[in-house]
Amino acid sequence: MTERTEQVHIHADQVFSHAGGSPRLADVFIPVAGTAPLPVVLWIHGGGWRFGDRHLSPDLRSFAAQSGLAIVSIDYRLSDEAKFPAPVEDVKTAVRWVRSVSEKFGFDPHHIGLWGSSAGGHLAACAALSTEGEFLSAEHAAFSSAVQAVVDGYGPTDFARIDQDRSLMPSSGTDAESVVIGGVLPANHPDSFESRHLGASVGSSPDKVRLADPVHYAGPGKPPFLILHGDADALIPSNQSRYLFDALSAAANDVTLVLFQHLKHGFFNNPSLADQDYGCVRLFKSEANSSRAVWSCDAGQNIPAMVVSFFQRHLTRS
Repeated sequence: MTERTEQVHIHADQVFSHAGGSPRLADVFIPVAGTAPLPVVLWIHGGGWRFGDRHLSPDLRSFAAQSGLAIVSIDYRLSDEAKFPAPVEDVKTAVRWVRSVSEKFGFDPHHIGLWGSSAGGHLAACAALSTEGEFLSAEHAAFSSAVQAVVDGYGPTDFARIDQDRSLMPSSGTDAESVVIGGVLPANHPDSFESRHLGASVGSSPDKVRLADPVHYAGPGKPPFLILHGDADALIPSNQSRYLFDALSAAANDVTLVLFQHLKHGFFNNPSLADQDYGCVRLFKSEANSSRAVWSCDAGQNIPAMVVSFFQRHLTRS
């Protein structure tokens, strides 16, 4: 189904995979003013790996129109249907599918980014940092799953330390994503979101935890990362993003971490995000050609503009 608006053409309900024997769907947003071939950003929703779908998202129509980039919002298998690594496989399959249909939609197969929030940020990081041979499915196997840039919004990165990090935070927030997820059990509980995702208790499954932790894959030569997190996030505390920043920085990758004093969980789903009071904004940056992180208390622009600028810088042809 194709919907035409003044600024964006929307191709809804595209089947990118048949993982698990069911069609897996994607919505494609193509800016009218964009110039083919269009760089592509895949949106990966949150929801504790258990809830949500491709419609749990920012205003992707507006993002496509403002950025001039094509956006593809995807579903993936949730934990009540399939366990890790199934959703990571789905993300990498979606990247390969984008390349397979690049001529049909006018995509640039050489410039693809991932953008995820919460559980989606975790999946984006796992998909981007793992090698081609890891989390590989048979679908669209002739195409690469490599990506050229990643925006990780408040995704967990080190499951074994989540409970410790949460113990330092106040109660959970009232944003849309936290409300969808509801009460949070300790990660080590066998019925927690993390344990359901793994298919085994976090506390009793160190090998599975290691494979599911994005920090495990943070070696050299990884794509640029922009990691965004609220310091008031009680669901996934901001220390989780610090772990990934430190690991990528130590391996001499281009990574930026931005922390927002007043923001809680799920802020990408806030339609008024650009106008929010972020409080103090702390920016840590480690370029690939520098081992020194720098600090600032003013990032200088709102979050939607940061995301647009980051993807345009790393995905737009020079």
